[in-house]
Amino acid sequence: MAGQIKQPIDRSDTNAPAPKPLNVNFREYDTGAATAQAALAAEIALAITYNGLSQAVMMVSPGNLEDFIRGFSVSNDIVQDQSEIYDLRLTHFDQAVQADVQISNRAFWALKNHRRQMAGTSGCGLCGVEALEQALPKLQVLEPVDLPPAHHFIGIRERIEQAQQMARSSGALHAALYFDADGNALICREDIGRHNALDKLIGAMQHAGIDTRLGFTVVTSRCSLELIHKAVRARLGTLVSLSAPTALTVQWAIRHRLNLIHVPHRNAPRIYSPA
Repeated sequence: MAGQIKQPIDRSDTNAPAPKPLNVNFREYDTGAATAQAALAAEIALAITYNGLSQAVMMVSPGNLEDFIRGFSVSNDIVQDQSEIYDLRLTHFDQAVQADVQISNRAFWALKNHRRQMAGTSGCGLCGVEALEQALPKLQVLEPVDLPPAHHFIGIRERIEQAQQMARSSGALHAALYFDADGNALICREDIGRHNALDKLIGAMQHAGIDTRLGFTVVTSRCSLELIHKAVRARLGTLVSLSAPTALTVQWAIRHRLNLIHVPHRNAPRIYSPA
């Protein structure tokens, strides 16, 4: 790793939560305004290699990196499940982390045979996709599950706000949350990237041995097609979005039997899948 990357920094807890937001000086657009401070979300560069093969470099929030890498590996079809991840080592630098992941021979050969250049980003869209087959992949159709009870969505935006501890102090963060079969928010993961937040949650759920077919998963961001890809690959039962999905997203959710629900600001929840 080049540029301003210096010697590695010793970190004993490789899956630690994100540090507190950074205080940054600012002043309002007024020549007489005094300097003040704002708490802003942190981000770092994360480079991931599989069996020594460089796969992706992206900007992420620095917390829960093990969860993110495990979730990223599953939702991007690099491994089929966590049993194919043999080792995961993180090397921390000042503003970056190098992740060295050892995966099974089967997964590594599949990765090399179907490898595409992935330009990591915290923005929108499918990055580095070189063929339509990769942008619109063939996915396994899920076994359908029951929709969550309607009362589980009462006051859900307020409950999500309470769970988003990092965003309350800094803003600029997406969240993905897992609600159990009783409607309780058990896990919340936050990141500057909406894909990253969902990957972190998937990694945390699988690492904890949670049955992803039960309960439901909520994303606070726009529900784009690539989030459907991730949800189906991770075998989620129900995906809930606080922002309206696209027509194509709905089509893919219906086709793959993924429950898809939108919770608008002022209206009742809308079920888009099943049709």
